[in-house]
Amino acid sequence: MTPPSQSPRHWVIGDVHGCSRSLRDLVALLPPRDRLVLCGDVINRGPRILEAMELAWELVTSGRAVWLSGNHEADLVAALRWGPWQGPSGLAGCDTYRQLGQHLCRRWLPRLESLPLVHWGDGWAATHAGFDPLSWQPHLRIRLPFWQAYDGRFGTVIVGHTPVPEVQRLHSIVMVDTGACYGGMLSAYCPETGEVRQVQGLQHHGGVTHPRLKSLAVSAPKA
Repeated sequence: MTPPSQSPRHWVIGDVHGCSRSLRDLVALLPPRDRLVLCGDVINRGPRILEAMELAWELVTSGRAVWLSGNHEADLVAALRWGPWQGPSGLAGCDTYRQLGQHLCRRWLPRLESLPLVHWGDGWAATHAGFDPLSWQPHLRIRLPFWQAYDGRFGTVIVGHTPVPEVQRLHSIVMVDTGACYGGMLSAYCPETGEVRQVQGLQHHGGVTHPRLKSLAVSAPKA
């Protein structure tokens, strides 16, 4: 008698930020039947942004993955639609715009606009940064107000956005951005089992952790 096949599990992947090789290596570690959720911020910062975007979209179109919007994707969409050119969210300072150029960015615009904000699982949810505790709608930049106010209403919430040195649980929140673009790891977390799988991100300064990863890591409250 053939035993029943195991249901596919899910793996929520932290911020890729242009680390296409790390994403490819991580996907190769994960069972091919399992579903993937990219937690946003696939773009910007890293050296191979277009490769990361193409791999992420290939996973989406094959039915294997969901790519959630992060604040970097949302900022690029807004800048392409309405400007500005200058400023912290403008095209002039956008790594993706510099690497892809105007024409390719415009071709990607409909895809980036279609990215969902949340993926709902069985007893868990994944979103880029968290939920606004005033409306409980997804918020792409929130940190401390969500960490402090979340009451478990959606089950476990898995987020990226804030780099931490290792996958970290804050009560019912799991943080999976382990700073791949800062010399940390690219991590995948399985909500069904709590298992973590990781590959090396970009190497900086001879293996020394990037200062941004250190400074943001200490800002995350411990459970």
